[in-house]
Amino acid sequence: MADIPDGATIMLGGFGLAGMPENLIRALVRRGVKGLHTISNNLGVDGVGSGVMLEAGMIASHLGSYAGENKLLETMVLAGKLKLTLIPQGTLAERIRAGGAGIPAFYTPAGVGTVVADGKEVREFDGRSYLLERALTADFALVKAWRGDRLGNLVYRKTAQNFNPMMAAAAKIAIAEVEELVEPGAIDPDSVRTPGVYVQRIVQGEKYDKTIERKTLRNRA
Repeated sequence: MADIPDGATIMLGGFGLAGMPENLIRALVRRGVKGLHTISNNLGVDGVGSGVMLEAGMIASHLGSYAGENKLLETMVLAGKLKLTLIPQGTLAERIRAGGAGIPAFYTPAGVGTVVADGKEVREFDGRSYLLERALTADFALVKAWRGDRLGNLVYRKTAQNFNPMMAAAAKIAIAEVEELVEPGAIDPDSVRTPGVYVQRIVQGEKYDKTIERKTLRNRA
């Protein structure tokens, strides 16, 4: 994490609080870098995950698909203190995937006829209108996996997979944190979701809070 500079573009894995690289985020906050341009589905919640980066004043702009659980983000956007670009969730995922696959742009029907289409090329295919969307890449991707080996091969658990694999492929430098760090050969090759060729750095996380974003309980009879 030591060479992440001010003004870097950083992808942050996770969906809500599931699969977020919480140890890497804490390390980045301790470094105190500023002017970051973040790309993620959302920015955590107040005081948790990437929400801590907001509190520390580290983020200059954010590109994502959901902002509803973070009141500080809402306050900063309305006050003009942070530039926010919202993208339909499927389009966000595909723009990141395309970046990792080396595809510069693609057409999608999502957002046609809405503010999402402002300033974008529109073409018609088979009688339907589509928007041209550019791929997304980043200087760094901070991703979280359940298990990884020292060559960078990663295995995720269930929904914690979310945006992590595609972000690892779409960044110049992917930094992975894992709950279990094992030796090469300990992971079944058929279980690998992110091959080590996409991961430049890997570290075993020290602590996992695994905060529940919204705890909902039913009444028992």
